Amino acid sequence: MELISAITSGTAQASAKAAGVKEPPKVQRPEEEAQGRTPNPVLDTYVPEEEQEPGGRYWLGKDEDGQPKIYFDDPEQKKEAEEPEKRAADKKTETCIGDTSKVDREIKQLKKKQAELEQRLNAEQDEAKIKDLKKKLAQVENELRRKDNDTYRRQHTTVSSYS
Repeated sequence: MELISAITSGTAQASAKAAGVKEPPKVQRPEEEAQGRTPNPVLDTYVPEEEQEPGGRYWLGKDEDGQPKIYFDDPEQKKEAEEPEKRAADKKTETCIGDTSKVDREIKQLKKKQAELEQRLNAEQDEAKIKDLKKKLAQVENELRRKDNDTYRRQHTTVSSYS
């Protein structure tokens, strides 16, 4: 009686040789592999890093009463204190002037036109012309209402600055 495992393994090898397939490569052991090549020298290399800001400094001191106290220099507080100093040094004195004369001229012209239309309306006798003058007067009054206020003046102020 033969073992089945012996039968199948023998036929598989025999059929592989008959088909012209190469045998699997011989497995080398690590000792044999290490003897066959020379080791590469291990070298240290310097990789420069970005300079990091110090995280702060702690030191032991005494408070007003002579009790021991731990002090801390916070770099963030130093930065915040330095920024206003830089801005103050960099900032030049600048003067700004707001000019509303253009808006004032527009309003003055509209009021003049309104007065003129009211005068013509009072003097007019023709009904068609009266209707036309009332329409124009209503348009001028609407425009005056829209322009004669602080919001319109602020929006249309011309600002000029100089050092």
